[in-house]
Amino acid sequence: MKDSIRPTRFRLWRGAAALLLAACLNAAAAETQALALTLHPAEQTVLAAKTMMLAAVTAGKRIVAVGDHGVVLLSDDEGQSWRQARSVPADVMLTAVSFVDAQQGWAVGHWGLILHTGDGGETWTVQRLATDEDRPLFGVHFRDARRGVAVGLWSLILTTDDGGATWRTQTLPPPAGARRADLNLFSLTADRNGNWYAPSERGLVLHSADDGLTWNWLTTGFKGSLWSVAALPDGVLLAAGLRGALYRSVDGGGNWSAVASGASASIIWLAWRDGKLIGVSVDGEFLSSHDQGASFQRAHSDDRLALTGALISPGGQTVLLSRQGPVRYSGSGSGQ
Repeated sequence: MKDSIRPTRFRLWRGAAALLLAACLNAAAAETQALALTLHPAEQTVLAAKTMMLAAVTAGKRIVAVGDHGVVLLSDDEGQSWRQARSVPADVMLTAVSFVDAQQGWAVGHWGLILHTGDGGETWTVQRLATDEDRPLFGVHFRDARRGVAVGLWSLILTTDDGGATWRTQTLPPPAGARRADLNLFSLTADRNGNWYAPSERGLVLHSADDGLTWNWLTTGFKGSLWSVAALPDGVLLAAGLRGALYRSVDGGGNWSAVASGASASIIWLAWRDGKLIGVSVDGEFLSSHDQGASFQRAHSDDRLALTGALISPGGQTVLLSRQGPVRYSGSGSGQ
């Protein structure tokens, strides 16, 4: 069986390439068998900070993380403590989040769900929900308060130019040698020059230079799935994926070369801020680079948490996401 995600196996997303994605798809299959989806608000729970988190971003000085059961966590102290958002109208899995400032943000998840907040993540409203099929969204990014893109299962691309009031489905060109575009798009990032990147299967990265209006496929040379792309200054790109794969481009994706990561497990997230590049793998490996991804140093968390994401805070603190919630990384080889 090829390594693509198919809608017979969904529940966890992006956290463990094979392990978490397989579990993730099983839950979606069970949901799909229901006659109708009943949307319930996310439950308020004292155990919220121990919920599996799949993505996190900064909203001004705040960190906003999203994950399983519609849980949204907020931290105003660089990840030292977390509290649950006051109101989230959906208890489905949330897989990605994007903020354009301290107040305006969007989160996406299963059932094509798109949520919006205008108060820094405290309360959320539904902008989109597609209950006729569970076609999950895995990535979202907004250029500003009006222009945004969301990506997901089977090359699903949605764009908006009115802050999410309306979303349009884009038709993608098929990759070279294929008759249709049906590859999964696992996340989404953008650089400061108007380029958007979505890692996919078969070592391909989907690229747009016009805010998602048109797209083309970039070939890294890898044959497996890529989970994350980091867009650095001066056209430097890093793409990470299965079995510790790391590929680097210094010309905006025209040419790629393999980078030795030292990791044997899937690298499922890359994060960049102020000259620091980090990556995490599904078995708790932590990668760091200070030369724009030309080389990496590797450490391992003592507790070997199954990591699902990472973030560098405005203050330079590394925050890791795991199946047991967010944890701060001490820099000494262990999570705190």
